[in-house]
Order: sequence, then structure tokens, then C-alpha cells
Amino acid sequence: MAGGLGQGTGKSARTYAGLGVPLILPAWLIIGIFLVVPILIMLVYSFLTKEFRGGVIWEPTLAAYDQFFFDRGLFGDEPPKIEWTYILIFWRSIWQAGLATVLCLLIGFPTAWFIATRPPNSRTIWLFLITVPYWVNLLIRTISMKFLIRDNGPLNQWLLDAGLISEPIHVINTATAVQLGLFYSYLPFMVLPIYAAVERYNFALSEAAADLYASRWVTLTQVIIPSVKPGIIAGCILVFVPSLGAFLAPDLLGGAKNFMIGSLIEEQFKGAAGNWPFGAAAAMILLTMVLIVLIFYARSQARGAR
Repeated sequence: MAGGLGQGTGKSARTYAGLGVPLILPAWLIIGIFLVVPILIMLVYSFLTKEFRGGVIWEPTLAAYDQFFFDRGLFGDEPPKIEWTYILIFWRSIWQAGLATVLCLLIGFPTAWFIATRPPNSRTIWLFLITVPYWVNLLIRTISMKFLIRDNGPLNQWLLDAGLISEPIHVINTATAVQLGLFYSYLPFMVLPIYAAVERYNFALSEAAADLYASRWVTLTQVIIPSVKPGIIAGCILVFVPSLGAFLAPDLLGGAKNFMIGSLIEEQFKGAAGNWPFGAAAAMILLTMVLIVLIFYARSQARGAR
């Protein structure tokens, strides 16, 4: 049996020998055309001059990056001061994305554990229930949430009818509303990677820990979490990165006081009043932050594999 399996594997390997480049070429073409080329265009635009009626003038300059970090007054002739407006928007985005990641982890981990420990014939149903709301477009789901949590929406009306509150709770156009939108939008991105990791977990390790009189907390922190750590890290990245650049939830649920970096970038490319070089520069700064996070993750994984 083992010999037959080995022969089949070897035959398959010989069949595709020398075809590595042709097989992977379509993937590289797609990545190059739809990912690398747009990023390079954005990078070039970030070093160009803003045209008064929108668009760019092909004159190289660092004005977009200077505008992001420094305030030189209305006419640009004052001594430079740190421009805290955009830095605070970035900080707000990092804070909101980080909090959304923590909330998704707190809810997503026990959810993934529950699904993975169900009988095999019922796991598909639970996974279906997790993913079915996301068959609907994100814009429609965000508008639906806005309708649900508004002052005179169904949620407040139900709480008033139940006598739990005496006046509507103001949630819309607050940071809480943005957080709810991010949490709802990206929760499955946390559940599914952790579920995949828990499904591969060897539950005999938990039984061994119990036989050695380990408490549930010790078993969770010292046995389970280290074993499913790759799924947790993957889920955190999948939630944090899109939350950092989200603009639908801030725009529709947060209002002007909860502007995030995704909204800032989007605004720069809308209409004739947009500033394309500045939007491109903000996008490149955001991309740099994301790459730094991914590099730290890759290095930690490489150290763990040694």
C-alpha cells in the first residue's frame, strides 16, 4: 500500500516536472496586473503635483507628503509645524481597527471552538449560519445596520417597548457605531481561520493536561492557545488590515467626527476638488504601515519555525 502510494506520488511529480514556471505564470500575471501595477501607479502619483481642477500635473514634488506631516499655513509661507490632523486620523484608525480585532477575537475564538467541537454533520450548518449574511453586499449590510441602530430605529423601539430604557440611546454617528460596523463586517474573518486551526487541534493534549491536574485556565493558556496560535494570528491580520482602511462604516455610521484614514483617502479622489497626489501619499503611508505589520508577522513565524 505504502509502496503504491509512493509510486503514485513519484509519477505525479515526474508528470509536472519542469512545468513550475508555466503553471504559476497565470497567478503572477494576475498579481502583477491587478496588484503591483496599481500600487506602482499610486506610488508615482504620490510624487506628482496637484492639478487645480483635479488630476495631476507631471511635475515631481514631495508636496503631498509634506502636506500630510507638516502645516505651513494657509499660503504655505509659514515655518513648518507638525500637522496633527492627519496623524490623529491615522491614530483613530489604528485604535478602531485594533479594538475591532480584539472584539472579534473575544467573540470569534469561542464561536470557532464551539463550531469545531460540534458533530461533523452539523458543522456545515453552523458555518453556513456564520457566512450567509455575507452573501449580501457590504454597503447594503452597513445601511441596514444604520437603520437598525438609529435613534428611532427598531433596536431603540424594542428597548423602549420592553421598558429597559426611558429614552432612545444615541448610537449613530458615534465611535461606538463605527466599532459595531467594523465588528459586524469582519467577524467571519476571525472565526474561519481559528476554526480551521481548532479543527486540526489534537484534543488528546487537553485530556493529558486534565490528567496532570491542570486547571481549565492553564489548559487554555498553556496548551490550547499555543496550539491554535497560527489561526489566531491569521484571523487578527485578516480583521486588522481591512478595518484599518475601511471607509463604509466610518462614512455611514460614524459621521464627520469619526473620520478614518480610508475615508480620508476616498475623499481625495472624489470630484474635481480632490487632491490625487495627497490621496495617493496617504494610501502609500497606509500601505507601509500594513507591510510593517506583515513583516513582523513573517519574522515571528520564521523564528518560531526554527
